[in-house]
Amino acid sequence: MHIPVKHLHGHETKREVLLRFLVVLAIFLAYFAYVAHRFGVGHGIWITLLTWSFFVLCTPIADAGFLLDFPIRVVTGIRMVKSEAIVWLIAIAINVFTLLTNPGLYEKTIILSVFYHILTNPVPYWLIILLSFAGTFLSIYFGDELLDVVYHHERAKYLLHRDKYKLIAFVIIFFLTLVIYKYFLDEFGIHLF
Repeated sequence: MHIPVKHLHGHETKREVLLRFLVVLAIFLAYFAYVAHRFGVGHGIWITLLTWSFFVLCTPIADAGFLLDFPIRVVTGIRMVKSEAIVWLIAIAINVFTLLTNPGLYEKTIILSVFYHILTNPVPYWLIILLSFAGTFLSIYFGDELLDVVYHHERAKYLLHRDKYKLIAFVIIFFLTLVIYKYFLDEFGIHLF
């Protein structure tokens, strides 16, 4: 369903989605400005893309992918679930290219060094990517539903599954926190058990 731009601000649920997009876009652009200033524009572009791909591949919500999903949905009407698959392929391609040509870029920030560790140690860290995949596509499913409805009371699918969705998101975030916490403890040689 193609969404005319004039309708984005006229309906409560669409305003929420538009606001979320604008906030994520502002954060993305501010981060790019910071890393471009710190590392130069050339490295800044790649560091921003790698950081974006970290949030695509390693977080269970679709905010990073939403930077592409939402405009694609508005302009073409393609459901965000489909465009998110393309987003994931782009994120994977960016990392394969960087790992093969300039892996030193992963040492530029703490997030990227953790991401490098995740990418280069499939067991057990690719479990983070698999869990993020599940959480991302679940959140995109509900994001599409928000754009399909006009009024808040029509959000039946979201409201019906809201508690299950929150529980799944909590479990994923809790697990990710434990895995990353364990990684840092191991890196510093601290063993609790």
